[in-house]
Amino acid sequence: MIALPNECFFKIFNNLWTDNKSLFSCLFVNREWCRIIVPILWNEPNFRFRNIKLIKVLLLSLNVEEQALLIPFKINLPNFPKPLFEYTNYVTSVDFYLYDGIRNWLFHHRYKVGSELEYGVKCSLIALLLRTSNRSVSKDPLPKYDSDFFTP
Repeated sequence: MIALPNECFFKIFNNLWTDNKSLFSCLFVNREWCRIIVPILWNEPNFRFRNIKLIKVLLLSLNVEEQALLIPFKINLPNFPKPLFEYTNYVTSVDFYLYDGIRNWLFHHRYKVGSELEYGVKCSLIALLLRTSNRSVSKDPLPKYDSDFFTP
């Protein structure tokens, strides 16, 4: 049996970029598929950022300086091992869904939403994305109701 080149798999999986369920299922087939799919999932994770699990992954990826931004807020960062991949290497854009995800994560962990803590987490995660992304990270246009995405 002839194996398909990785480029073919990339094109196939790239056509599924909005189908999270299928892509997540394919992640577990083998390591090669996983290496192909992770960059697709994290390339433009915008609407996925609403999920508090992704915010947790981002918080686990913070370095010491980025964590230090959160010390004044006495936030309890997740105490788990670092993620398997440096997922943020693949991020190319950030939009208001990151803001929604931060609010969801804070609400889930019973922190006050709309506080300086929210701004601190936002700054830490933006610093992480700017530090780790191998590509230029763009800020997608934000709706008028959320024009304060990068301000306190």
